[in-house]
Amino acid sequence: MHKHVSLLRSDEAVWRLTIMYSSKTSVTLVMINVTIWLIILLLCPGKLRAQLGTTPNIKHIVIGRCYNYITLVNPSLRYDCEEIWRQFEEAVVHQSSCNVTVKDYHPMFSAMSQTWPCDRFLFWSKTRALMHSYAAVGRHFWTLEDTLVGFMFNDLIWCGQEQDPGFDFSSCPAWSVCRNHPVYSLWRQASQNFAEMACGNITVLLNGSIVNAFNRKSMFGSVELDSLNPQRVDYVNIKVATNLEGPYIESCSQGSIVDLIQILQSRGFRWTCTDNDETLMILQCLQDLKQSSCQTCANSLLRRKIFASN
Repeated sequence: MHKHVSLLRSDEAVWRLTIMYSSKTSVTLVMINVTIWLIILLLCPGKLRAQLGTTPNIKHIVIGRCYNYITLVNPSLRYDCEEIWRQFEEAVVHQSSCNVTVKDYHPMFSAMSQTWPCDRFLFWSKTRALMHSYAAVGRHFWTLEDTLVGFMFNDLIWCGQEQDPGFDFSSCPAWSVCRNHPVYSLWRQASQNFAEMACGNITVLLNGSIVNAFNRKSMFGSVELDSLNPQRVDYVNIKVATNLEGPYIESCSQGSIVDLIQILQSRGFRWTCTDNDETLMILQCLQDLKQSSCQTCANSLLRRKIFASN
């Protein structure tokens, strides 16, 4: 009897060890698979992004944004939103994903031409979040995103397919893959139009916490800067903003911003350049009041207020 019980316990022990081993093996395999996917995400982000297809429901989004713009944002405008969509669709859906040129969008832009008042143009590069805060506070500013085309297509992805005409919702190439990328071509033409229309005093917002704050390959450096007309623009006001915690890499007197100033001078533009603009610093401090630079800024403003009251 004791021998039989002993054998049963031995079998039970073996069974438990087998279960434990299988469980550990399964957990190990899961951890290996997760690790492999994490490595892929870290090492191949471009390839994964390239797999994203046209934004779902893009037609409803674009037309809806158009009606929103002409109804609520700028009711004084009169545009045919359905016709703008038709021209956009015609430019994209019958072409391969790397064969949509700037010229293909000309009919669409003709259907949505827009003019803007002088002294309100704001250009930027690598300062998107700060730019939106700055434009919201200084409501007189206009950015490309505030135009009809910018409002309609901001943050969307699209591409067509030649074999089966229509939008490709499964996969679109990355911008870097081809020069005639359908998204790049639209923004290139929109940026050119925006810069050509610029007049009076314009503002350029750059990031002094990165190398090449002024990059000749960026949309500002490669398209907008060359499209500015010195006969229409009185001053190019450069504002260099650095992150509150640094690093402090470039400024009006060092780095690529010096190259920008030289280009402006060679083309006959008058310019100003400001490091650490007070308004920009306050906007950054609103996000993190604990920074030492924010305390210095607050003390400076307090002293000014006391001095003005006296």
